Amino acid sequence: MQIQIFLLLPMAFLLPSGTWAGEIIGGWEAKPHSRRYMAYLEIQDGQVKKICGGFLVKTNFVLTAAHCQGDKITVKLGAHNISEQERSQQKIPVHHQIPHQQYDKKTLNNDIMLLQLSYNAKLNNWVRLIPLPNAKSRVRPRSMCSMAGWGWTGRNSRTDTLREVDLEVMRDNMCELYPGYNSTMMLCVGKPGLGKLPYWGDSGGPLVCEGVAQGIASYVDKHLCEPSAFTRLSIFIPWIQNILQKQH
Repeated sequence: MQIQIFLLLPMAFLLPSGTWAGEIIGGWEAKPHSRRYMAYLEIQDGQVKKICGGFLVKTNFVLTAAHCQGDKITVKLGAHNISEQERSQQKIPVHHQIPHQQYDKKTLNNDIMLLQLSYNAKLNNWVRLIPLPNAKSRVRPRSMCSMAGWGWTGRNSRTDTLREVDLEVMRDNMCELYPGYNSTMMLCVGKPGLGKLPYWGDSGGPLVCEGVAQGIASYVDKHLCEPSAFTRLSIFIPWIQNILQKQH
């Protein structure tokens, strides 16, 4: 089985011959500003412009996937339609990118990164933090969760408005055919055959279960028929807390 990273969507919207992943198929447009923790990441990586998702966990920190690194990142908070200059939006440059020190590009183990913003976001009716799980918490198979993101909704269609989808957490053995799957640090998400899954452009967005961020979008099957793998957040809580306490 071939693994495809939730790689970042080129702003030129040119599709490669392979399959990238990240936006939502089988979902619907989210109620505007119903997910006030969502962050839209504009990434300059060399000569290429890319995007990722993320989520606000502290007024000056956004959590995302480590494979969303770039030379320069700008965060948009409070957005619904990213093609418009909504009065709700806050656009903040990233001061410091902190990927996990053991992130593995090949297996996507430790696919997690904290972004320290240049200044604090203003919490208001459109921008809020999302709770993180307890380090000992465990998401059970068959749990119903959700995720959201901007970008492609099919191989030839895209949207600028935030979309969302409900996803079921699966047993780890459903993802063990992925060569890099590690049940200690990953979650297996999405029931096969329902046509509900992430797609182009939503890397780094949160898997939300009962109002708590439990995972980070990481990779998906090339053929779009198997469950997706998300970084399991609970195992990284000590790492996150250590950085948040050190960086002010």
